[in-house]
Amino acid sequence: MKDVRPIKLKNFSSYCCLLLVAQMVCMTVKAQEIPVVADGAKPVMVARQFTFAEGPAVDKAGNIFFTDQQNNKIWEYDTLGKLSVFMDTSGRSNGMYFDAKGNLVTCADQYEQVWSISPKKRVKVLVTDYKGHTLNGPNDIWISPSGAIYLTDPYFQRDYWVRQKPDPALPGEKVYYLPAGKKELLMADSSVKKPNGIVGTPDGKYLYVADMGEWKTYRYDIDPDGSLTNKLLFAEEGSDGMTLDERGNLYLTNNGVSIYNPEGQKVGHIDIPEKWTSNICFGGKDRKTLFLTATTAIYTVKMQVKGVE
Repeated sequence: MKDVRPIKLKNFSSYCCLLLVAQMVCMTVKAQEIPVVADGAKPVMVARQFTFAEGPAVDKAGNIFFTDQQNNKIWEYDTLGKLSVFMDTSGRSNGMYFDAKGNLVTCADQYEQVWSISPKKRVKVLVTDYKGHTLNGPNDIWISPSGAIYLTDPYFQRDYWVRQKPDPALPGEKVYYLPAGKKELLMADSSVKKPNGIVGTPDGKYLYVADMGEWKTYRYDIDPDGSLTNKLLFAEEGSDGMTLDERGNLYLTNNGVSIYNPEGQKVGHIDIPEKWTSNICFGGKDRKTLFLTATTAIYTVKMQVKGVE
């Protein structure tokens, strides 16, 4: 066996420099292993004319719909880059997601309900309460391949609400799900404190939920009956909204965008020059445009990977 001797450094600062270089090399290797942003691409501001942009969702053609909640509107950003109002009275919709039939399912925050909005803008109310109790304010939503709707229900006081506190009979701020074709909302996870961002994998096996109360993101197994099991800590970071790409990378929004690989390792960050990045989705004809709502503005980023929504 060779005589292995420690490397002698002249001083502690030399050691620190060596350690920093090693860390930078490691980070560079990780970034190169999972390239997601197109070469040279940077966030591009599309428009700044909103009070609080939220809830982006993409349809089958790649058009992106999002809300300006305070102004009670749903906007469309189409694949040609045209921006237009889709709906003037939207129930102050927050999170949104398209179902398999092309209906835009939204969290109608003004009424604590979940709506389904047809392409012709006809509204159908899907959820009104939980066991007769008024919801806090459905916030974000995801629809599984089976058609089950999963939603987060944190309490954030709105200036357009008459009420000033949650329904005292409601069991806190939880995650719920509505099985396909059913009318009764079921509890999915009662252990969370303030759930917010939510998204599931396209195979319907896993669900990700951010808990803003704990500032963490969790992953669940989705059982065949739609219930959630095997709750695991995925990231030590909360998120207002989230999305997935074709490689299974998870994108979290708060101060910009954090990117985690399927193993829960943070592999990148996209800086957005705004105080808060609220939500995110992939869109465009090729699904390689990352679309971001960031308070008063919306941004796009060209990507090397496709979204799965």
